[in-house]
Amino acid sequence: MSVTVTPSQARDLVRALAARESVLLLSPPGVGKSDLVRQAAAEAGLEVRSLLGTQIAPEDVSGVPRIVGERCVFCPPRALLGDGRPCCLFLDELPASPPDVQKAFYSLLLERRVGEFALPPGTWVVAAGNRSEDRAVVRTLSSALVNRVFVVTVRVDRAEWLAWAEGHGVRGEIRRFIVAVPAALQRPVPADPVPYSTPRSWALLSRDLDLAEAAGRATAEERRALAFGRVSPVDAALFCALSEEGIGDLRPPREYIDDPSRLPATDTGMWFLVSGVRTALAAGELGPAGADPEEHRAKVNRFLLAVPEEFRFALLLDRVAAWSALGADDALFAALAEVTGL
Repeated sequence: MSVTVTPSQARDLVRALAARESVLLLSPPGVGKSDLVRQAAAEAGLEVRSLLGTQIAPEDVSGVPRIVGERCVFCPPRALLGDGRPCCLFLDELPASPPDVQKAFYSLLLERRVGEFALPPGTWVVAAGNRSEDRAVVRTLSSALVNRVFVVTVRVDRAEWLAWAEGHGVRGEIRRFIVAVPAALQRPVPADPVPYSTPRSWALLSRDLDLAEAAGRATAEERRALAFGRVSPVDAALFCALSEEGIGDLRPPREYIDDPSRLPATDTGMWFLVSGVRTALAAGELGPAGADPEEHRAKVNRFLLAVPEEFRFALLLDRVAAWSALGADDALFAALAEVTGL
């Protein structure tokens, strides 16, 4: 069984451990491992020096030999030792590197040495890569290497990604689509080499749409081409359909509870609102959150009673206990009366 952490938790673990323990971050593609390492290093005031495991040879780690007097001395690369000040050594794509490159990292990961040279005190050693089940270019990690690192498995966290996306200018319609269709944030890696949805691909799609609009290339057909070129086909189709239906006006579920007059005017918008509300309800995100409980109870009932009947039953289906816990008894009794005619 694998215990996973969110990207922010992984960042905090890196900050806490990387000066003394070598850390290996594993996750599906596109989760943001590189970004969290750079963020942690920036918070600690450390320069990041990266080595890409798939593009180096063993001597890029252990150094090349040089004759000094009657001795052979290995001269390590400047990227690893730098100017003697502590830094963050980031060994990216370590699981994808060839076995001889992995072997060259042993002393660096365990002893914090490069040949005869010790890393400056306070230097971080952080590696990252994908898991074997992700169908990325991944080789088997040797037991000797795994035994030299602290392995952290990072998972996607929707709430963290949405907060990050808002702070980094990801387009509102993309953020609202992920709220409505949470599973679209990270899809399984497909068997064929085709675009698929990850946090990274959604952020890149946002940038692509911004660039296309700035160049005057934002027709519906061009938007579909960009979406299908970045994310999973099913997500691209849904995203484009909602964009054409006015997804730009789709709000987070709590805003509709606060003000039911915002309810979408189209059936497509309502069905996606239903999906988003049910997901938020299951995650416990629709509670009072510091508001007056009685006032929130009234808002919940007002919202449910304002939702058209066919959508209201979709909201209530197998969620009666959760709505009751929010104080939606009035709306539940009204729904029962509609069904029974009593």
